[in-house]
Order: sequence, then C-alpha cells, then structure tokens
Amino acid sequence: MGASFSSCVCDGDATPSRPRLGDIPESCVALVLMYLDPPDICKLARLNRAFRDASVADFIWESKLPSNYKFIVEKALKDASVEELGKRDIYARLCRPNSFDNGTKEIWLDKRTGGVCLAISSQALRITGIDDRRYWSRISTEESRFHTVAYLQQIWWLEVEGDVDFQFPPGSYNVFFRLQLGRSSKRLGRRVCKTDDVHGWDIKPVKFQLTTSDGQHAVSQSHLDNPGNWILYHAGNFVSKNPNDLMKIKISLTQIDCTHTKGGLCVDSVFICNSDVKKEV
Repeated sequence: MGASFSSCVCDGDATPSRPRLGDIPESCVALVLMYLDPPDICKLARLNRAFRDASVADFIWESKLPSNYKFIVEKALKDASVEELGKRDIYARLCRPNSFDNGTKEIWLDKRTGGVCLAISSQALRITGIDDRRYWSRISTEESRFHTVAYLQQIWWLEVEGDVDFQFPPGSYNVFFRLQLGRSSKRLGRRVCKTDDVHGWDIKPVKFQLTTSDGQHAVSQSHLDNPGNWILYHAGNFVSKNPNDLMKIKISLTQIDCTHTKGGLCVDSVFICNSDVKKEV
C-alpha cells in the first residue's frame, strides 16, 4: 500500500508534487464561493484562473440577489442589454444607484449583504407651502445624491409627506429622514454652514410617522439638533413577508404646534434600508 501511494506522488527520484490551488476543480471552488459574501468572492477571484472562472457562475450570484430581483431590474434598469447580462453583472449593476420615477427616487443593493436600499428625493415629497418663497426654496447642492434639497426659512406649520409602492424582499426595514439644520455652501473651496435662520427646534420635538398598506404603524419623536451636520433621524421600521406583494409605505414629518415658528431646516431625502445594512447611507 505504501509503495502504491509513493508511486502516485513520486516519479523515481523526482521531488514529490504538491497540490496547488489551481488543481481544485472549478465546480468545487464555485460551491465554496457560494457561501461567501460578495466582496470576499471578488477578492478570491484574483487568486488564479480557476477561482476567476468559478466566481462568475450564475448560481453563485443568483443566491446573492434578492428573491424578487427581476422586479427591481424591471423598475430600475431600463436598457434592453440587461437581458444578456449574467447574474454577477446584474448584481454589480444593482449595487450602483439606479434612478427611477423621473430621477426622484433611487434604488441600490448593499454590496456586502445584497440588502435593498431606497432613497426618495425631497422633490418627490409633498411639502406644505413648498411653492411659497416666503417659506421654502429649492437649493442646489453637491451634498445630496439628488443634487437638490428643500430649505425652510421660517414657518408655523411644518408638514412633509411621501409614499412609495414597492415589492420589498422579505426582511426588516428601517426608515430615516436625512435632515440638516443650517444652509451649507462652499466658500473659497471650504464648506461653510449658515445657521442664522435656525430656531424653534428646541421647543417641541418633530414627529415622524410611517404606515404600510398591510397595517403596520410606527411613530417616533425627536428634537432636531447638531446644526451644520446631516443627520439620519429614525422614523421607524416595518417588516416585509411576501416579496411578490406590492406594499405602499407612507411616511411623514410634522411639527404643527403653531405657538412658535421654526426655520433653518434642510430636507434632503428619505431612506428605506434593509436592517442588515449599516446606517452610513
């Protein structure tokens, strides 16, 4: 038995051969890669040709895509060439921000988890008094993914509402409003923030609400603070169970205590993110 084993790995006085990573069958490599996160798959694909070829297998990336990824593709990727893409390329395309609804909303997948994230621009929100320049104005800025925010000079009745219809993959989702006290701009290449209009937010908290078409409801309150910095204020969370059901999410931000005015607020967007995704959006 020993002689037989030796003959398998030795040839006369030649140095015994050692197995290499490149000797692993491509199908075995692909099965291992399927259990890794996408960033790790991409790193291992650089090892050698076997790992690179295995890393493009459709069954690997289909397991990373949301169960209803075809709905997302139809919603966000409009060009016909998508039908010719492999699953890895579809995953890569969906990990980039993809706009829809005339550019007022964006969707993308988290690169690590494949979790779905949605962003709703202030232009897609219903803001009481937005057309009255005494109260509100639209400001162009590089600090928003939509390149514009709604800026409140001063008002008695603050009411911001929005909604979205979407087929959310199963899971728990967090909803945030991205807000800033103060108006930021660039001066001599440096970021500056004007806070002269900021007032009234320390008197009463802002109320955040969300409701879903299947009866879920969440309410939270928060005093707005930290002028000059963009803050994600948590409005609540909801759970999606059926990826094939179209769910309507309604969100709102209100401060309707008319005993005092408030002002100096920038409203950028609303984020809806799978709870596995880190908060840095």
